[in-house]
Amino acid sequence: MRNAANEELSLLYPAGKTVSCQILNENTCNDLSLDSVLDYISETDAEKKTIRQMMVRLECDEQVICYRRDIFEDMMNFPDLRERIKDMLSELEYLKTLEKSFRDDTAAPIWQLITRLKELEVYIDCITGIHKALTESPVRSEGLIRLRDYVSSIYSESGFDQLKKDIQNLITERSRIKSITLGINLDDMMRPTEVGILSINSEKFDHTGILDNFLGFCSMFSDLINMNSGMTKLHRSGATAEDDPLMRNLSRAVTDMLGANVRHMKSSLSRYVNISGYSLTKFIPEFIFYIRWAEFFSKVRDAGMPVASPEILEVRKRELYAEGIYNIRLAIQKLEGKKGDIVCNDFEFNSDHGIYIMTGPNRGGKTTFTQAVGWLFLLAQHGIAVPCESLSLSPCDNILTHFPADENKTINLGRLGEEAKRISEIFSMASNKSVLLFNEPLATTSFSEGLYIARDVVESLRYLGARTVFNTHMHELAMRVDAINYLDGDIKVASLVTGVHEGRRSYKVYIAPPEGVSYARDIAEKYGVTAVQLKRVINH
Repeated sequence: MRNAANEELSLLYPAGKTVSCQILNENTCNDLSLDSVLDYISETDAEKKTIRQMMVRLECDEQVICYRRDIFEDMMNFPDLRERIKDMLSELEYLKTLEKSFRDDTAAPIWQLITRLKELEVYIDCITGIHKALTESPVRSEGLIRLRDYVSSIYSESGFDQLKKDIQNLITERSRIKSITLGINLDDMMRPTEVGILSINSEKFDHTGILDNFLGFCSMFSDLINMNSGMTKLHRSGATAEDDPLMRNLSRAVTDMLGANVRHMKSSLSRYVNISGYSLTKFIPEFIFYIRWAEFFSKVRDAGMPVASPEILEVRKRELYAEGIYNIRLAIQKLEGKKGDIVCNDFEFNSDHGIYIMTGPNRGGKTTFTQAVGWLFLLAQHGIAVPCESLSLSPCDNILTHFPADENKTINLGRLGEEAKRISEIFSMASNKSVLLFNEPLATTSFSEGLYIARDVVESLRYLGARTVFNTHMHELAMRVDAINYLDGDIKVASLVTGVHEGRRSYKVYIAPPEGVSYARDIAEKYGVTAVQLKRVINH
């Protein structure tokens, strides 16, 4: 019964839930800088690959997300639990290695037995360690409680305590064995017919005595056969057991005859391991996923940056309410020692503010903010903490992005053709529950052409109803918000600006009409390049 239950036990999905995720496309992964973030939180390339495979699988099921979030909170709240499980990961990985060794039918039976003994030793350590870690931590999540109950049932079931003692005794005895004395019966042709263990010794065998005499006898016997048959004499000088047909036959016979005993012992030991098989090893990727993200956000929180656990709203609402959001990459830069303050912003998606046309000065934080919105959804929908003060969010069914393309990819279609193609593909993949992020689209064409296409794109976004940040240098597009809102659609378009204060970029984001050339005027005054200021320089 427990084995069947374990088939359903997962730290990513609650019981009865099937996988129904959306795989993020590579453009989205690149535009959000997923790999650079994972490079920081992962300790090895293998870990990065494991975590990435999970991060690109976007779940929008509210129950699944809450299930993961609760497990992640336990990992964040109980660092001792996190450390104990992390200590077990190497043991679990070793158990996987032993499994492969044990299944190697080409290995000698005696070595398979030794592997099984070591396997059981590691298995006991894993069960004991994880049981201790989970029972001594007041975990609250459904996933870790179910795992604790599963491990506890193995730990406490009849025979497990005795197994620990038996294996320890076997391993202790095994370590004392230095040699085995065998009794071998031979037929008239000196072929071994039977073998038995006469004694198990705690001292190494001294081959200079009986073995040398036996080999000498074998050599003389071979000499006699060879001389009588007219064959070339077998020289004993430099000969080994592998060179001697008699010893080769003897070795094969010993292996075969011991094999029956070994197989019987292996069968007896297997009943213990078959209690759970290798089921614990399947949790390795899931443990790595939660532990590395928990370690990262613990560092972020300890460094004084806000970290929040997401509240999950109904998907159908298509809403988001966030306070104090910032880009995860800024957090990494701060952890790496880069100086500078992180500017946090409040942000929301709802029916009145569902599509934002975002304008502002160059290097004013538009790209950084656009990325930050994407990361809110990506992290929250994996149940992970988010870089902000608070967050309530309706999950999306996909995150689709359009950032400036690599020029090498635009050779065949041209820049405008490539951008138009990507925009068309985004609409073909999107639904009204998707999140779309545009970063300076259509900037590679003339202003009039770009504005013409951008206007049609925004009007289509309103018709689609997908939550969108449309980051652009086209202030004229943002000025058309009222006209666009008269068109068909159930969510409205709003103008979002990144601010400038006293000629300096503030990196604050707020809903307001586009300021257009006022940005340029502020910058010009700050650096003294207005006409009045320059004339003063000339006349000086």
